[in-house]
Amino acid sequence: MSDAEAVIARNRARYEALRAGGQEAAPKALPPPTDRSGAPIPDGAVIHHETVPGGWYWTTALRRGEALRLRTPGGDAAAALIAWRRDDPSERLNAADTVKVQWSAALRRGRILLSDMGRVMLSLIEDTSGAHDALVGGSRGDAGLEEGRTTRGNFLAAVGKLGLTKRDIPPCVTFFAPVSVGADGRFVWDGTRRSAGDFVDLRAEMDLLVAVSNCRHPLDPETVPPGPLEAVRFRAPAPAAHDPCRSAGPEAARAFAHTDRLHA
Repeated sequence: MSDAEAVIARNRARYEALRAGGQEAAPKALPPPTDRSGAPIPDGAVIHHETVPGGWYWTTALRRGEALRLRTPGGDAAAALIAWRRDDPSERLNAADTVKVQWSAALRRGRILLSDMGRVMLSLIEDTSGAHDALVGGSRGDAGLEEGRTTRGNFLAAVGKLGLTKRDIPPCVTFFAPVSVGADGRFVWDGTRRSAGDFVDLRAEMDLLVAVSNCRHPLDPETVPPGPLEAVRFRAPAPAAHDPCRSAGPEAARAFAHTDRLHA
């Protein structure tokens, strides 16, 4: 074993020990992916329906207990998302803590999105693919895209509409972006993990402002604008007694307890 391989092995062993301790050596199994034909939204629960064209963006407010369904009809949309606490936008989505606290960069059904104050902003209550990115971020600068539209540019326009500034833009998470990390430590894009009709349901755990950009992911080999993105705001069903997002592990339970105190 080379010196470099020995260092990697030691770091890996240390990581596994810390993860086992953080998860109390008993991480809970997450629920399976949602069937694409399942989880229909009752007509009476829909509050608003929006179609975001390729290259464009959308902003909305979500109240605690409401949910946002993001759906890619053609399988090629990429929903880059950022969020802020509505009554105090200085609290915003923290992609790094979302990954660190849950010991996983794999966003899927049963995971949560955390704020920079350790509170739960959004819960992934339904998800058909698990093909999402919490590591790379959105497109910016000269990305070589048609019409020159990028996620960074869309977020700059979005914060202006919300009365915020570029200083309020945190790193995003991107849904329907099949990014993984290869054995060599490099990012890998696997387009075969995306399918037409994929969707994710995000339940708001606090009152939020949300911005969504539908631009090509930086690792996507395609350069033309993606297809449309459907966004549905609806009243979510009440969490079950053993809600998987709340019971996935001790870190999630602590984050929810911290969030619930805010609304006590």
